[in-house]
Amino acid sequence: MKKYIFILFLLIFTISHSQTVKLDAVNSEKKFAFQGGEWLKFRMSYSNFFNAGFSTIEVRDTENSGKEAFHIIGKGKSTGIVSLLFKVKDDYQTFIYKETLKPYRFIRKIDEGGYTKDKEITFDYNTKQAIVKNNKKNTETKHPINDEIQDMLSSLYYLRNQKLNNLNVGDEIELPMFFDQEIHNFKLQFLGTEVINTKFGKINSLTFRPMVQAGRVFKEQESVTVWISDDANKIPLRIKASLAVGSLRADLDAFKGLAHPFNIIFDN
Repeated sequence: MKKYIFILFLLIFTISHSQTVKLDAVNSEKKFAFQGGEWLKFRMSYSNFFNAGFSTIEVRDTENSGKEAFHIIGKGKSTGIVSLLFKVKDDYQTFIYKETLKPYRFIRKIDEGGYTKDKEITFDYNTKQAIVKNNKKNTETKHPINDEIQDMLSSLYYLRNQKLNNLNVGDEIELPMFFDQEIHNFKLQFLGTEVINTKFGKINSLTFRPMVQAGRVFKEQESVTVWISDDANKIPLRIKASLAVGSLRADLDAFKGLAHPFNIIFDN
């Protein structure tokens, strides 16, 4: 569980029934599900018993080579007993063009109980290469990519801008993601709609199941369930995962700067 606290949260950025849904390359209307100034905070808990940590994701406006872009910053930090036993401090950042929602730069700096990584990836779509700079080892390598590539953090914001409420139960979404110097084809299966109770009230949600690898970390392939708001924001509300030992849960704890109204159901 320890080193996967924030990695698990990032699973929601990745998305067998007979149908695989093809996503649009970009939202041509430029009506984003998010905007600069959006900030989300999530609380992690282990086995529904104690707090494991917090994570935040912030969106900022920026530009690159005269093109408008978003700078998205994700941070994860362990707290309480988990921090005493295994201190986690993760920093993930992505830079994506507003026109295409494709990443042009990705940063990963992590310290998980002394296990550290410090990498920066530049995506060159002209040469179709991902240039990986390992600051820890002072090395640089190049890897082939395709035009549809996403990174761990950009995937969530690309998916949030799709028409996910048009899915049928059992549909799968596939998304190519560049991670650990190679492309992974992640799948997310749509389970349906559900009204869930949150600290903010009852919220209509879309429910998904990322296909993960069973084994040392996850109990089985269908161990993870994700809920996102069934509104124009499509923000993550909750993640639940059965681990090889215990379980892990992440819940939306605070938010600000949403691009659209947050639809909370108020009982009469």
